[in-house]
Amino acid sequence: MKYLILPLLAAAPLFTFAQKLHADLFGGITTYQGELQGKRFAIDQSNIALGLGASYDLSEKFILRSGFTYGVLQGNDQKNTAAKDVEARNLSFKSALTELHLGLEYNLFRLEGKSLTPYLFAGVAAFHFNPYTKDVAGNKVFLKPLSTEGQGLAAYPDRKNYKLTQLALPFGGGIKFKVSDDLQIGLELGLRKLFTDYIDDVSNTYVDASLLQAAKGSQAVELAYRGDEVNPLSTYPGDGAQRGTPKTKDWYYFSGLRISKLLNSSGGGGKNKLGCPQVSF
Repeated sequence: MKYLILPLLAAAPLFTFAQKLHADLFGGITTYQGELQGKRFAIDQSNIALGLGASYDLSEKFILRSGFTYGVLQGNDQKNTAAKDVEARNLSFKSALTELHLGLEYNLFRLEGKSLTPYLFAGVAAFHFNPYTKDVAGNKVFLKPLSTEGQGLAAYPDRKNYKLTQLALPFGGGIKFKVSDDLQIGLELGLRKLFTDYIDDVSNTYVDASLLQAAKGSQAVELAYRGDEVNPLSTYPGDGAQRGTPKTKDWYYFSGLRISKLLNSSGGGGKNKLGCPQVSF
């Protein structure tokens, strides 16, 4: 008898782990907020976001969660109604965004015996972006190599090149609905606190046009200020003229539907895929 009990005790943590592991699917939109889009949420400048992840029930209220999310960020001065006098600047950008995150989720109520609960989450994330725009001919041009604000130029030693992969602090919450013992659906809003102001390649002031052209070429000057495309009489601003607002960092958000499926459940009377009763120690 002891030869049967000992293997079962040794395997108990594996049963427990399997019964608490969920596969997560996210679908929704991603939104950016910064110099080229001042509203916290602008549906007309949002794009589809998709994500895959996994979560693990530490208890009935605390969940460890992780995931990968893909989205597209964009901003355009011509639609930037939250800021004043930026139409003349005429800047725009887009960027693919990929994010890996790890966090802790907290259910305000136990779902045992209930059909829904509000929840909160927070954690840490690594994300990658690469802002680009379209020139007057419609060609896609990545902005970081152009040093549009003098990043990396000897004449502006205080302006360092920004990194395309950085850390963020994700946090947010939502409402979670229990569809069945092994399926949950949540409506979620997630905010990302960033430590960069260059998601959109706009942060500081204009640099001297002649220095920028000598270092990076005429295309850098053309895309650093595009007011002449909407007003032929406008001219490139002088060195030190305001281009962005460096005191406030950029943000991005994910909002949408999150589906969480218990991996080992067959949905039949509390049994696992082998037809055995679920065991928890």
